[in-house]
Amino acid sequence: MTTAQPAAATPLYGPQFQQKSADLYAQMRSTHGPVAPVLLDGDVPAWLVLGYREVQYVVSHPEVFGRDSRRWNAWDRVPPDWPLLPLIGYQPTMMFAEGAEHRRRAEALDDALGAVDQFDLSARAQQVADELIDAFAGSGEADLITQYADGVPLPVVARMIGVPEAETADLVRDVYRTHAAGAGANDAYARVRERVRRMVGAKRRAPGPDVTSRLLAHPAALADDEITEDLLHLMNAGQLPTAYWIGNTLRLMLTDDRFAMTLSGGRRSVGQALTEVLWEDTPTQNFPGRFAVHDLRLGGRQIRTGDLLILGLAAANRDPLVRPVPHASTGNQAYLSFSHGDHRCPYAAQEIAKVIAEAAIEVLLDRLPDVVLAVPADALEWRPSPLFRGLAALPVRFTLAR
Repeated sequence: MTTAQPAAATPLYGPQFQQKSADLYAQMRSTHGPVAPVLLDGDVPAWLVLGYREVQYVVSHPEVFGRDSRRWNAWDRVPPDWPLLPLIGYQPTMMFAEGAEHRRRAEALDDALGAVDQFDLSARAQQVADELIDAFAGSGEADLITQYADGVPLPVVARMIGVPEAETADLVRDVYRTHAAGAGANDAYARVRERVRRMVGAKRRAPGPDVTSRLLAHPAALADDEITEDLLHLMNAGQLPTAYWIGNTLRLMLTDDRFAMTLSGGRRSVGQALTEVLWEDTPTQNFPGRFAVHDLRLGGRQIRTGDLLILGLAAANRDPLVRPVPHASTGNQAYLSFSHGDHRCPYAAQEIAKVIAEAAIEVLLDRLPDVVLAVPADALEWRPSPLFRGLAALPVRFTLAR
């Protein structure tokens, strides 16, 4: 039976959440403490875990907080066309696996990603970035989200997993259509799945120096269907968060005086900006989720069996109990932006995302040394998503393109 939420449940949608989510998290923390009742699209109830320590506790106890979304007690509230269904609905990927099954698949993927040549990866990211800049270099203006940040990660990831060069453009186009969730999105996703399935079969017959071939040869003895599902998840996880990481970092560097010297050749590093964004404007702000295996109390709240807990990664990073002074700890790596525990983003995947993001930003600063924001900073708008935080557009002007 679905658990009713208190009347004060906060919607994780709408203009206030879209533009000022950090303020909303602070209000929820003040009103409810480290665990707050929230409403997802369609007023579907859930809990948002806001506290840093509480998030760590949830992700560190998989025996209490399961990952399999079939445990959810609110499926009777979810319509067939629910916009969050692709992210919360059960899929046979390692993301929803639990226990030994999850460890078997996660370790295989981590090993396969850990063998990626980061120099080659960076060179490929630089090549993709250069090609994107070439397309608008002569115009003197661009949108660094739709014309740049959105376009960098996926072609790099596609090559990394072994997608043939001749098929990369079509695959990337269909993944973008899937993310747009408009007309033809389901057909596009079906084509992506079929291409990946065919690639896995081809790599089994003729392996190469790529992630797919390493997964096929791994001692975990993964089935072709398992590898296909996990590669689809890898592509989705590698695209949106990395693109938003690039975009959010470019925004910081274009709007914060502390980074102005970087744009004109100063020494404040791109790495510092990337780390600060993970603390202050993390691309994955909320992550669904965990499902209570039994009744319990968390953060002063009564959680019922099957309740959905959303990991409030952005809110946890700003928890005043661990960061009483904003911006004071942005130099360390204790952020929860990649989650924590068994289901965290694999360490190798984190490094790959950083290599891609750093290459994209450095190429842009080198090619467009006089780039400036074309609109007031407070006019920038964020894409409407309860889970991710990324700009809808980042319009810029420049006069010199190298």
